[in-house]
Amino acid sequence: MAGNIKKLTILHSNDLHGDFLPKTTDGKETGGLARLSGYINEVRKERENVIYAIAGDMFRGSIIDSEYQGLSTIDLMNNLRPDVATIGNHEVDYGFAHLLFLEKCAKFPIVNANLFITMNNARVFTPYINIDIGGMRILFIGILTEEVLASTKSEKIIGTFIDLEAAAKEVGIICDNYRTVRTDLTVLLTHIGLENDLLLAEKLDPEWGVNMIIGGHSHTFMEKPEYVNGIPIVQAGTGTGIIGQIDLQYDQDTHTVEQFKWKCVPINEDTAPADPIMADLVDSYRTETDSKYKRVITRWARKLTHPSREQETEMGNLYADLMADEASYDVMLFGSGSIRKKELGPVIEYQDMLENTPFDGPVYMVEVTGKQLRAIVQHLMRDEAWVGETEFYQFSSALRVTYRKSTHTIESLTFKGEPVTDDMQIRLGIQDYHYNNFDEFFGVPLEEVKKNMKPRIVATSVNNIIEEYFSTNNGLDAVVDGRITVLE
Repeated sequence: MAGNIKKLTILHSNDLHGDFLPKTTDGKETGGLARLSGYINEVRKERENVIYAIAGDMFRGSIIDSEYQGLSTIDLMNNLRPDVATIGNHEVDYGFAHLLFLEKCAKFPIVNANLFITMNNARVFTPYINIDIGGMRILFIGILTEEVLASTKSEKIIGTFIDLEAAAKEVGIICDNYRTVRTDLTVLLTHIGLENDLLLAEKLDPEWGVNMIIGGHSHTFMEKPEYVNGIPIVQAGTGTGIIGQIDLQYDQDTHTVEQFKWKCVPINEDTAPADPIMADLVDSYRTETDSKYKRVITRWARKLTHPSREQETEMGNLYADLMADEASYDVMLFGSGSIRKKELGPVIEYQDMLENTPFDGPVYMVEVTGKQLRAIVQHLMRDEAWVGETEFYQFSSALRVTYRKSTHTIESLTFKGEPVTDDMQIRLGIQDYHYNNFDEFFGVPLEEVKKNMKPRIVATSVNNIIEEYFSTNNGLDAVVDGRITVLE
């Protein structure tokens, strides 16, 4: 080998979402923090230069996380010992001030370059970190999705550079100022989704020297890296059942990556030993939550599924219908992303219920005209909806739409079996997160909608309604029955 060749391994996770406990698949234990920790420990022992990075969304998804409002997650992550992490949109779910408190509890660096205080333009987090390892200096820069604004609409002092042009410029500023001659490799640790990673890579000046992008947010399972502008872009799906692994060789004399190999490694009993210390820590939290949440609340007729947020689903129809049952509004638009499990049942424990719909909050009622409703549906079905870049909704049974993708046309829109006419008045139920981002998510100005009727809170808790409905109804079932029909 010519030159001064250095070897480096970067392990990476994203969108862990409180996936702390192992699952059994085909008789084999998969995932769980104990085995993920075991794999990382093994690689750290076997190789000389190893960095472990997390590309956002450590929080949300489990009772262990929500019961302690993320403190348990930080404790577990401290034991996982990442070398660097960036924040995702769900890191702000417990409030921005609480996130800053959690950061103080973290024993690992959290970097983000484009979240700032709007009053004085001061960055909230350290924008980057240089990690010195094996005689190399690796620069990690954190970049966050604009979606964080959706969760912090009530916190006006928080802002972010929301477009990719500004994010790319920020990367340039940091690289120009802090990528000194001693920096060997520059890594963007992003939480903006794969599609935006590809667009961001296009906007990066090659002179800035960005060597790779490790991403998250879109939960993309990749078989090989994407390359844009010569920059490899990788992401490791979601949860603890998988980890990304980069093995590279770097020539310090020529400042070039001589070899770049990437793979996703499944975490299971064949590939990873369980870390007993992590297993004990997870069990200590699980014991606490089991005593409170492990009780059967209902039994469905069968297992129901929610395979994708961008389509009508069985669970989506069940939740939208139960929210609309005997409600003061006509149609429930239930956020697809509010349903977190891909399948559930038939036995539903209280813990399952809360983990499946962790984003509790009020329900707002708004009144729209038929013309406004048609504009809303047209907006919901736009091209971005099909690549996971937008909010999508599950409709209660009174509303049905047939949409043709190729022509971007609504071929049919009916309310209670009748075609929707411009002068109809239809009352919608929506969750508070969606109400607070009405203009962006629905494509119709809330101020216009307010002219029809003053919006009001009609329920203070989504999960109060779900719990009561589940407790008083056994044998629930739901099917995909054509409420959202998408033609190519």
